[in-house]
Amino acid sequence: MIVPDGRGSGPGKNEQVGLSDRENFLRRTGSAAVLAPLAIAVAFVGGWIFVAACLVTAALVLWEWSILVARAADWRILAPGLPALCVAAVLAHGPWPGMAIAAVALGALAAAALAAAAQPDQPPAGRAGWAAAGVVYAGALLISPILLRSDPQLGFAALAFLFATVWATDIFAYFAGRSLGGPLLAPRLSPKKTWSGAAGGLAGGVVAGAVVAYASAGTHPAAAGVLALILSIAAQGGDLLESSVKRRFGAKDTSALIPGHGGVMDRVDGLLVAALIAIVIGALRFDAAASARGLLLW
Repeated sequence: MIVPDGRGSGPGKNEQVGLSDRENFLRRTGSAAVLAPLAIAVAFVGGWIFVAACLVTAALVLWEWSILVARAADWRILAPGLPALCVAAVLAHGPWPGMAIAAVALGALAAAALAAAAQPDQPPAGRAGWAAAGVVYAGALLISPILLRSDPQLGFAALAFLFATVWATDIFAYFAGRSLGGPLLAPRLSPKKTWSGAAGGLAGGVVAGAVVAYASAGTHPAAAGVLALILSIAAQGGDLLESSVKRRFGAKDTSALIPGHGGVMDRVDGLLVAALIAIVIGALRFDAAASARGLLLW
């Protein structure tokens, strides 16, 4: 799902050329004020409405990925990728998580084969790898939240914990980085993010996530804090991962769909990795179908 993001461990990650800091901040705030309640409401309703929202978000991410790596919407990625995402959404909600992952894998392989065959002027490993990676990236974003929400008792609580941790990490990183500045976190990947922003985001994410997990599911405070710490680190890692991809292709934002924020992919990079880690933790403790309980019951 599309979620708001106050990201930028330092001066704004996606500040648009020609906009003042105040104008950019107002646009970001306005977008977040619309998207946050919408994401929470759709997660609360759950069911096929939530699945459809996740599918639309993943499809937009795949579309942005194809533009990023191919300079235009590329049918070689979209033609196999979009059907694979549709099938995976149905299977994940089934729930048949193994088959959903298989559907994404087949879509990625098909995208890689089409890209390799149609672009002889590029190294085969490179063009095929980027095409397949886009389908896998969108598929991970699609499947993880659906599996978390599938638990009728704790599915919404798990998503609320995830949202609170990731959003608080983004917001506190943004304001701590802008206020304190200091050494850059990863200058080769992002010229704006600072260590102070990363630390502020980590502190905010841990507090917000622990409070929500305890209040919504009764998770032991110590366990909730450790889990929030892991997911906050994962969210910041996802942000840096996406920054590295954009740096590789010389892009500032993946699109301009969200005023003041950039593209959908810009907004869900941290959520994607955090959700994936949450699923792994939950599945290792119980199983994929009970990942919300595995994540929250300690």
